[in-house]
Amino acid sequence: MGAAAIQKEGGDNHRRGRRRGGRARPMAEINVTPFVDVMLVLLIIFMVAAPLMVVGVPVQLPKTAARSLPSDQEEPLTVTVTAEGTITLQTTEVAPDELIAKLRAIAAEREGDRVYLRADGSVPYSEVAVVMGALNRGGFTNIGLVTDNGGPALDGTGAQPSGN
Repeated sequence: MGAAAIQKEGGDNHRRGRRRGGRARPMAEINVTPFVDVMLVLLIIFMVAAPLMVVGVPVQLPKTAARSLPSDQEEPLTVTVTAEGTITLQTTEVAPDELIAKLRAIAAEREGDRVYLRADGSVPYSEVAVVMGALNRGGFTNIGLVTDNGGPALDGTGAQPSGN
């Protein structure tokens, strides 16, 4: 009877010893809670930041089949010509006679000479050309015309050009 008690007692110690002192098995489950938390925070950040990246002057851009230009290191300078003919530099309305002076002051502080020109589709080409000339005289020779995707490609794909 005494031998049975020793054997039983030793068996319990042996099992407890394996749990405490033996090698721990790796967990086979992935804890996704921190991952989900990080993704939700990033989603909220992007939802708040995305509307701030768009220049706030409403224009109906013409549609073309052109690809997007590569992005720069600095924040791009944007000049907008609205349907009413007003000229906006970033988000500040500028009088046409003050545009070149302001562009020269900005060009002196910037590294690059890239500027994005957004013009409403209803603005005559002659007015857009005048603004492009002012951009050139203001020190910006790398002018990118901003359009929307989905326009005519003139190869039979996409929408057909309007009769204007």
